[in-house]
Amino acid sequence: MAALAYTSGTAHPVSPVPLHACDCHIHVYDAQFPAVPGATLLPPDASVVQYRALQARLGTSRAVLVTPSTYGTDNRSMLAGLAAMGDQARGVAVIDGNESDTALQALHQAGVRGIRLNLSRGVVGHVDQIAPIAWRIAQWGWHLQLLMPPDQLTQQAENLTRLPVQIVFDHMARLQPGQAFNHPAHALVLRLLREGRAWVKLSGGYIVSNSGRTDDPAIDALARSYIQTAPDRVLWGSDWPHATASAGLHPMPDDAQQIDRVAHWAQDNEVFEQILVRNPEQLYGFTSHTPLPSLANLQETS
Repeated sequence: MAALAYTSGTAHPVSPVPLHACDCHIHVYDAQFPAVPGATLLPPDASVVQYRALQARLGTSRAVLVTPSTYGTDNRSMLAGLAAMGDQARGVAVIDGNESDTALQALHQAGVRGIRLNLSRGVVGHVDQIAPIAWRIAQWGWHLQLLMPPDQLTQQAENLTRLPVQIVFDHMARLQPGQAFNHPAHALVLRLLREGRAWVKLSGGYIVSNSGRTDDPAIDALARSYIQTAPDRVLWGSDWPHATASAGLHPMPDDAQQIDRVAHWAQDNEVFEQILVRNPEQLYGFTSHTPLPSLANLQETS
C-alpha cells in the first residue's frame, strides 16, 4: 500500500477492526481559515479526502472532528469537514459561551455533540469558563471535553463533580506514564469514570510518552487503568493529522500501530469492540449504518 498523508507505515492493523469503528479525535486544517493570533501549531492543510484514505487503510468508518487550537473559536474548518463526511461524523466545537441559542442549535444540527476547552496548548479559553460553558451547553445534551495539565485538573476536582454535563478527558487526561497511580489527577479521573461522570480518550499516547513512541510500553499501565476501571467509558482517537508531529515535537505516528496498541491494552476482543464501536455510539449518538460516501463524491464536496 502506498504511503498516505500524515501517518507513517503502510500496513493495515494486525488486530481485526470491527465494523463501524470510530476514530474519536481528528482535526481538519484548511489555509482559507486564518489561525488565531498566538496559535502555536500551524500545520499544513489536511483534508477529509486524505483522512478517508487513511480510514480505508485502518478499517474504520466513523470519526469525531474536533476544532483544533489553531483556529480558536472559529469552527468553520471542522464544520466543513462534518458536512463532507455526513452522518458518519460528529463534531466537537470550541465556543466562548456568549453564542446565541440559535448559533448553538445550528451547531447541534450540523452534528456537534460537545465543546472542547484546551487549557494545555490553546490560546483561547480559561479554567474559569469550565462551569459557565457546561451550564450553557447542558440543554443540548453535549459533553465538555477538557485538556489541561494534571496539577490544574486536580485543583478543579470539586468543580468537576458539580457539572451538569458529561466530561471527556482527551489525550490520556494529559497524564504522563510515570504519573499513573502517583499523581492525584489520575485518581480523580478514575473516580469520575467509576461514578459515570466522565469518559477518557486513549488518544495522544505518543504525546504523553517520554519517548514520543506510539508503542511505548511505559503507557500500558496508564491506558489499562482506564479500561479496567470503566471499559464502557473509554474511547480511542488517532489525533490525525498529528499537528505536533508536523511541528517536529516527535516522529509521525503509525495509525495502524495505534489501533493495535488499543487491542493490546484491551486484552479482549469484546472490550476492543466496545471501545471502538459501542462507546462512541453511546456518547456521540451514532445510530445509523449509512453507506460511506465515495472518494469521488468527497472530492467534489471538499
